[in-house]
Amino acid sequence: MDHAAAVEQSSYLLTVAVIAIAALLVLIMKLKVHAFASLILVSFGTAVATGIELSKIVPAMLGGFGGTLASVAVLVGIGAMIGKILELSGGAQTLADTLIGVLGEKRAPMALGIASLLFGFPIFFDAGLVVMLPVILTVAKRMGGSLLKYALPATGAFSVMHVFLPPHPGPVAASEIIGTNIGYMVFFGLITALPTWYISSYLFGHYCAKKWNVSVPDLFKSANSEERLDVKPPKFSTVIFVLLTPMLLIFINTGVTTLQASGVLPKDSSALEFLKLIGQTPIALLITLLLCLTIFVKPFGGKRLNQLCESSLGPICSVVLVTGAGGMFGGILRTSGIGDALAGALSDLGIPIILAAFIISSCLRIAQGSATVALTTTAALIAPIVHTTQGLSMIDLCAITTAASAGSVICSHFNDSGFWLVKGLFGLDEKMTLKTWTVLETLIAVIGFAISCVFYVIF
Repeated sequence: MDHAAAVEQSSYLLTVAVIAIAALLVLIMKLKVHAFASLILVSFGTAVATGIELSKIVPAMLGGFGGTLASVAVLVGIGAMIGKILELSGGAQTLADTLIGVLGEKRAPMALGIASLLFGFPIFFDAGLVVMLPVILTVAKRMGGSLLKYALPATGAFSVMHVFLPPHPGPVAASEIIGTNIGYMVFFGLITALPTWYISSYLFGHYCAKKWNVSVPDLFKSANSEERLDVKPPKFSTVIFVLLTPMLLIFINTGVTTLQASGVLPKDSSALEFLKLIGQTPIALLITLLLCLTIFVKPFGGKRLNQLCESSLGPICSVVLVTGAGGMFGGILRTSGIGDALAGALSDLGIPIILAAFIISSCLRIAQGSATVALTTTAALIAPIVHTTQGLSMIDLCAITTAASAGSVICSHFNDSGFWLVKGLFGLDEKMTLKTWTVLETLIAVIGFAISCVFYVIF
């Protein structure tokens, strides 16, 4: 193929990509078609338009779908079970009460934020917020002052954990598609999430509380209050032990792998291989789940624990399927050559990969609202660029993945379910939600991207 033909082919593929993304936005936003069905439909249309052999279309679609779910479904499913057990055991209340007792009532917003950061590791944003909401409202009513002083640090904590850390579906799916090591991503995600939370949620929450005096809603009933059994809440040490177990195991895996690669530790040690095995994210979470079942089997009973695990899986099905469908779309983009065409175009423009990841993810997020769709689509688009770029270290891959994750939460507004959840739960009007929650999410995106850039440039 001569140069002119190659340019023409590349232009055609990029045009198809633009039309595909536009069609995806129209289906989701305008026609209100579910993201799962929209991604499947657009994936098929893209495959046909780009000339993939008819016999290879379905295998390419299923390959992308299955490859993504192989990592995402296991992690998200186990994480949901752990979160559900801790939720209904009263673990969130124990965390908040103990931290307030240690830090003092004057630092109650900090205590709520730390509790939410810890609890946000295994539990999704919306579920975590609902679990912590009675705690937030109770503390805010007892301490006095604007609700925003207590609500924003806690809410922002769940958001940063959901955005940057596995086992949450977005970062797991993006890591799988881009090729980022999950263990490194946990470590890098924490480094990014903690300062991002402090600035975007804790400090900004104090600023908002001084500017706007929002009263605590008088009436609230937890969506999960009827499910919670009359059992003695776990001790603070028990909750901390459960929450830190997977992190510690994953860090052991990462540390051993790094030291072996640098030659400090031998590579043929069975003991080290065992440590690496139990530190792989699925095994680490499985061990944590078994730990939870062992600890809570006595107060809950085996039958009730089984019911809790079963009920935890239903709400995550939509997220998991949408994530898998995003992987399907990514598989078609790779097979069709669109990813390579985009890589060439960005190379000609001179846009760094990390900036392209943030811009693409941000545009998709603002246009259609779903962070998961924005992140998985972005990861699929930039993966060919990453795979063909020489000299990228694992830190670089983490930074690129985190940049895409950051862009996926920017400017939460009317098309984002999280916007309406925060508005409704805290009794805010649309204008106040835009001034607080939308700005908070944008700060998370900008600060997270800035931290990613620092690591990308330095390391």
